[in-house]
Amino acid sequence: MSRRFQIIQREPVFQGFFRVDRYTLRHALFEGGMSGEFHREVFERGHSAGVLLYDPERDLVVLTEQFRVGAVDAPLGPWLLEVVAGMIEPGESAEDVARREAQEEAGCTVQELIPLFDYLVSPGGTSERTALFVGRVDAKGVGGVYGLPEEDEDIQVHVLPLDEALAMIESGGINAAMPILALQWLALNRDRVRRQWGAAEADATEALFGQPLDP
Repeated sequence: MSRRFQIIQREPVFQGFFRVDRYTLRHALFEGGMSGEFHREVFERGHSAGVLLYDPERDLVVLTEQFRVGAVDAPLGPWLLEVVAGMIEPGESAEDVARREAQEEAGCTVQELIPLFDYLVSPGGTSERTALFVGRVDAKGVGGVYGLPEEDEDIQVHVLPLDEALAMIESGGINAAMPILALQWLALNRDRVRRQWGAAEADATEALFGQPLDP
């Protein structure tokens, strides 16, 4: 099958906090030939980066909670538990955004990053792509309220055992896609990540000398 498509027209139909473009296009069909012309509106938000902050020595994750207007009709309401995330500005890399947002939203310094996925958020209606990471942090003393007032941010930081966060996926307490993807990846790769970041050695020392890390 040909993978050809044709954008006949693209025009902005709304410009506010975000932008919506209307496309007129056609594309190749699986059984051959081309489709007729059709229209689609696309939500143009830009591209983003997210990072699950993880303390491998204490097996803790750092999550944020904030109001999200897109969830006002969600069963549990519009305050969502999420990973740190932000939009990629011109001249920034996804890694830059992960480190910057960790400071702005959670007061955390990212020591190392592991890239997970670069995925399309909802390609039926938006062009947004997200680069997702796990970032190594020291979670001791982390917590409080963060965010930039000029961006109307009001962010509560939560520090949870990884297993507790995973249980919240099962119960529905975490219901946004980005934290679900990141947490489930970490659940599958926890041992490897902890070895990579030296936490396995800390576990061995604790088992030998009986001196656990400070919580």
